[in-house]
Amino acid sequence: MANRRAQLQRETTETRIEVRLDLDGKGDTDIDTGIGFFDHMLTALGKHALLDLHVRAIGDRHVDFHHTVEDVGIVLGQALDQALADRAGISRYASMHLPMDEALVRAALDVSGRPYLVFGYQPHPGECVGEFPMELLEEFFRALVHQARITLHLDLIHGRNVHHIAECFFKSFARVLDAATQKDPRVRGIPSTKDVL
Repeated sequence: MANRRAQLQRETTETRIEVRLDLDGKGDTDIDTGIGFFDHMLTALGKHALLDLHVRAIGDRHVDFHHTVEDVGIVLGQALDQALADRAGISRYASMHLPMDEALVRAALDVSGRPYLVFGYQPHPGECVGEFPMELLEEFFRALVHQARITLHLDLIHGRNVHHIAECFFKSFARVLDAATQKDPRVRGIPSTKDVL
């Protein structure tokens, strides 16, 4: 199996982001964004996708968390795209329902080469987990999807506890990412009738 790793850095006037990942890891994570709940979610992503994931982020958190969360999504998406390379031999598609107590999320992924996000959750204005605004979930996934060039549908089926809802989104994405990017020995070349993704 080819080395499916990536290491990227991005620096702007608002943030400095560093991401290292190994698609064929064991779920080892080393996360520090300065945003506790976001660190918890990225740790869950690495653990449940079996990604070895290192993230460092320094951002203008004195303004708010938006730039840091979105820019981590950008760099993580770029790293996923780089690690996937031409996407030859992967399963490509995956979907699942993931429960966490009263919360239930449906996730469906196509590692398609075409960025598209459907995000079926609208938090109440100002809704937060601790200091983390729930509206930033969509910003994170939109940035990641665009840069990773994947199609992702995330839909909340049930849920009241916002911590559980957010965790369901990250864990369900993690599980479909792992499944869709696995090498399938039956797949020869690019999994598309067009022979390109």
